[in-house]
Amino acid sequence: MLQLELSVKAKNGLDFIVAASLVWAAIAFVWMLPNSPGLNGFITFFVGAATLPLAWLFSKALRTTWAIAHNPLQPLGLWLNFAQLFYFPILMFIYSKYPAHFIMTYGIITGAHFFPYAWFYKAKPFAIMAGVIAVGCLLIGVRTSEATLYLIPVFMVCSLAVLAGLLYVSYRQNKKAYSLLAAQSQ
Repeated sequence: MLQLELSVKAKNGLDFIVAASLVWAAIAFVWMLPNSPGLNGFITFFVGAATLPLAWLFSKALRTTWAIAHNPLQPLGLWLNFAQLFYFPILMFIYSKYPAHFIMTYGIITGAHFFPYAWFYKAKPFAIMAGVIAVGCLLIGVRTSEATLYLIPVFMVCSLAVLAGLLYVSYRQNKKAYSLLAAQSQ
């Protein structure tokens, strides 16, 4: 019941996924510029910082709830999100030693961090797309040239769009289950 409440009131985190889609679209544009991978990686750090403010704006548009005070699981969502920050030393290492692999690593970290949200929101699309994104970024990253590294953020945008659609379907299913459970408990 607690997970279903989070799923329904936060709409499976769709505000963050939509925000991330736009941010990754901007990152794709950056990686299409005729700059070095090092400069594009540097710019990407700043573009990525727009995710949280955009998610806040989308939370207003989508009417999602960020804080559910009575739900003891709710703080875990923030912890799961911050967990990806602990992977940033790896990202910094890759940026400093292998800048051409930076965008691949960033995509892998972004995708892989979705995995625990499958449990958190009772939404299997998070688990599925975590694997698809991580493996997809790896495969594109090891098979592409420096000139076509933009394919990784383009793949991310497409993957996040698919994830958003699947999460919306999951949200609708969870909303029905939540309503049924709420009616039974009264």
